[in-house]
Amino acid sequence: MDLIWSSGDAAPSTGLSDDDVRDAYPWPGSTSARRWVRAMMVTTLDGAAAGPDGLSGSISSSVDKAVFHAVRRLADAVLVGAGTVRAEGYGPIRAAAADVTARAEAGLAPAPVLAIVSGSLDLDFTGGLFTESTLRPIVITGAAPDPDRAALAHEHCDLVATSEPRPSAASILAILEDRGLRRVVCEGGPTLLESLVAEGLLDEADITVSPTFAGTGSTPRTSGLESVAGFELAHVLTADSFLMCRYVRAAAG
Repeated sequence: MDLIWSSGDAAPSTGLSDDDVRDAYPWPGSTSARRWVRAMMVTTLDGAAAGPDGLSGSISSSVDKAVFHAVRRLADAVLVGAGTVRAEGYGPIRAAAADVTARAEAGLAPAPVLAIVSGSLDLDFTGGLFTESTLRPIVITGAAPDPDRAALAHEHCDLVATSEPRPSAASILAILEDRGLRRVVCEGGPTLLESLVAEGLLDEADITVSPTFAGTGSTPRTSGLESVAGFELAHVLTADSFLMCRYVRAAAG
């Protein structure tokens, strides 16, 4: 994997190790109280977020996954919508032995905590995601969840109901921050990502451009933003014809 461009660099670096990739996606310092929210996604040349099978894995690659795991390595929380959890078949999030020291030095828990946003609570609470993750997952729902589903959820996760019919991005992040979870990786879906952008709460977008065409019909539709939100390119990594682009919101620095 090669670093072919980085703002402020006089010359590109080459042959990046796993730790180099991790360092190319920095978080605020361990003593910083600042929240930082970054989104991770892959897109094809025709703008699809998944392949014909409906899965992002079919348009991804080992180099894209290396960035995906590098960003997770020092995160506090992985934030994701329930639809994405179901579609992608999320498994448990466990502590990685190789990262124990680095996470401890950064004042982090042994592993990121999974935070799922779900209105219906239509989740498999007996699956490995809930029973085998290192840390107990958090599920954030609206003001009036189904009582039976809520009772089941309480047995397997930390269920938090907001005062809103549908949790806003601000309330979701406030719930995480109240738990000291300030380094947040949002992995989708599109509605959750759109709400973060619309409310001006997304600091960084880590976008992989896959050298494939999948048909734009495989891209989920959302309601759309009232106006575009601009980001600045910080670097581009390339390997196997994939482009891994890191963008930072201008106001975020």
